[in-house]
Amino acid sequence: MRDAGSEPANLAAESLTVIACGAIAREILAVTAANRLVHVTITCLPAILHNDPKAIAPAVEAAIIAARTGGAGRIFVAYADCGTGGHLDAVCGRHGVARIAGPHCYSFFAGNDRFAAAADAQMTTFWLTDFLARQFDAFVARPLKLDRHPELIRMVFGHYEKLVYLAQTDAPDLDRRASRIAAQLGLTYERRLVGYGDLTDAITAAAESRRL
Repeated sequence: MRDAGSEPANLAAESLTVIACGAIAREILAVTAANRLVHVTITCLPAILHNDPKAIAPAVEAAIIAARTGGAGRIFVAYADCGTGGHLDAVCGRHGVARIAGPHCYSFFAGNDRFAAAADAQMTTFWLTDFLARQFDAFVARPLKLDRHPELIRMVFGHYEKLVYLAQTDAPDLDRRASRIAAQLGLTYERRLVGYGDLTDAITAAAESRRL
């Protein structure tokens, strides 16, 4: 018979707190729902942090400390390196937590091995995900002032040749949005339906490694 007094500690050990980038919140919720990961709690940080990558590691560290202070058992970080130059790995190392593998979300959505194998050919590719197809104006066009100064498009995107939309879902409206963005930037367009890529395995593996 289980000691009733040990239940809170056992639940904390079994639970998993995922500290995630807000740009992949929908996808993580979909993964946890599809796999019935009811012991997973998700804490999302603002997606706009990607516009200032040096702010990501401190924000994640603050979230880890807050989660631990709040009694979280295990923690998993649902960020790739995301332009932090290794600073996020240093934070994870200090706190003994793991993160999703890969340099950025485009890589783990496409599949890290597949993305790395074609890295050289992708140097002139601009990437979109479902999130960026929805939020291109808010996260790219307006911050770069492309809406007010379209003459900047060539300066900013002139070295790109192609826009590849890595689709997480089969959504015709997002396909149309992504196609319009490619036209706006003067790039050829390609859509690849990749689903959640390595994200699913990363989240389920972290969740299933719980201590019983």
